[in-house]
Amino acid sequence: MTETTNGSNVNGERPPAMNGTAASEVDQYKAGKKVICVSLPHLSAKPVKTMGSTPEEFLPTVQKAALSWVNYAAPDLEVDGAKVAAMFGFSESMISGLLKGYYASFEDREVELGIMIPAVRVTGSKLNVFPLIVLVKKNLILTIHSMEVVRLVQFSRYADSYLTKLPDVMPQEDKLTMMLVRIIDENNTRNFEQLRGIEELSDSLSETLVDPTTPRGEIGKQIYGVKHSLITYLNTLWRTLDVINSLRYGDADVITDNTKVLAKVGLLADDLNRQIELSEHMSEVLASGLEVLQSLYNNQLQVLNNRMSLTMTWLTILGTAVLVPNTLATIFGFVFGLDVLEIIWTMSVITMSTIAATALAWWWVKKRVKLPKKADEA
Repeated sequence: MTETTNGSNVNGERPPAMNGTAASEVDQYKAGKKVICVSLPHLSAKPVKTMGSTPEEFLPTVQKAALSWVNYAAPDLEVDGAKVAAMFGFSESMISGLLKGYYASFEDREVELGIMIPAVRVTGSKLNVFPLIVLVKKNLILTIHSMEVVRLVQFSRYADSYLTKLPDVMPQEDKLTMMLVRIIDENNTRNFEQLRGIEELSDSLSETLVDPTTPRGEIGKQIYGVKHSLITYLNTLWRTLDVINSLRYGDADVITDNTKVLAKVGLLADDLNRQIELSEHMSEVLASGLEVLQSLYNNQLQVLNNRMSLTMTWLTILGTAVLVPNTLATIFGFVFGLDVLEIIWTMSVITMSTIAATALAWWWVKKRVKLPKKADEA
């Protein structure tokens, strides 16, 4: 996981502090340990956290445990994810059904619950969305995501401590709901951090627009890229909010009915609403900034047009100043020495040609251009 200048890695995940267990977990993940398992063998027991390369290693542990959380980074989410889900006792069609959703989906099948929420990652000038699958049944929460995105690193660091803090007398549905809320909250937090990447893209775009030498075709592509990233990000927030509302107001058997625990789901919805408001405000700021820059650009064009008009005006004045004495000199050059009839004939030709040329110019302009009757008429 290579760190970038803003302190986050290229996978959209802020690296954990490199001390003790946290450092060893990151090293194991980089070494190919794709599975994290935290299980509670039985009530009042100490939770056990292990990492491995294949989900099969943890199947016996999960089957005997009172409560477990397994996180799996799948090479192929649809194929490998479906196999792992079936291995741990979930319906084979659960993964394919969830992946049909638009960024997010929710499926309640009485004894099991399936959720897909988006995992957002900004890389360079592109925003990518990856599905995070969360499957829940009586004694297990299974999270599956693509290897292209890192998720739930922070929760994996203290998941065993989190299980220890849950009272033994707490109903199983309450424990499952509490862990599910914590998992969704961490994913939402990681997604929200990606908004900084979009802000950096907007700032880079503003700098590009200020530069008058930037090609206009390139600017159009950059403007579209920033707007598309922001709209996609807003779509992920809205879809996540739909899933949370389904979780909050639905009646899934594996989810608690305890109003105090469900209130934590309501807090997730409130946080998402605030994130949506902030993102929409950013969209308005971006739009207003682009309008201001476009106005500046139009003003530059207007200034250039005014300079051209001023130049043409002075050229017209200079041309007129030269044309009048030149015409007089031409006339006087051959008029003197002519008799009266020749002078009358010459002036008649000049007058008739002037009238004919003026009439022809007026007819051509009137045919080609619709002239207004008043100066202020559109």
